[in-house]
Amino acid sequence: MKGAWLFLIGALCAVAVMALPRVAAHLHTALRRASGTRSGPGVVRVHTEEKFAFIALAPMEQVVPLFGADKERVWAPGWDPHFVHPVPASDEEGMVFTVAHSDLRSVWVNTEFDPKAGRIEYVYVIPDAMVTRITLRLMPEGNQTRVEVEYDRTALSQEGDAHVRHLGEQDRGSGPHWEKQVNEYLQKGKG
Repeated sequence: MKGAWLFLIGALCAVAVMALPRVAAHLHTALRRASGTRSGPGVVRVHTEEKFAFIALAPMEQVVPLFGADKERVWAPGWDPHFVHPVPASDEEGMVFTVAHSDLRSVWVNTEFDPKAGRIEYVYVIPDAMVTRITLRLMPEGNQTRVEVEYDRTALSQEGDAHVRHLGEQDRGSGPHWEKQVNEYLQKGKG
């Protein structure tokens, strides 16, 4: 009987030793997820997709330029991009610029600037926080322009998750704000 007990204890020890690396890996992954310091396989970051549309009270050829990073300064208070390329600042496909966000700085790249087709797209990154893609589609509607805006945001960290959620909520309600600012600028005859 003593031999059977020794065999059973030996077998259990062997199973425990063989399982130890798997248990350690599982615990390591669980602790990493709980700390939120790194994203690994299987960690889901917050992602939002929000769209809004509005009518700009001017023809498309007058409205489209207002959504270039440099020209946006005329209607968007506080918008202050610092151009890296081209210098001097010019709204064109491939422009690169930075924007201050409190103590952080985002890096923006224009991935599409096609005024004739009414398509403009930007991608920007706030390191270790989030990546955002902004797509604008403009379509003529008589002597006015329909502007559709889509924000796709993805968090890059646990801290970024809360920021992306908050900005997604803001994006959802931005249409009336943009419409008011753009149309006030256009109605003053500056457009």
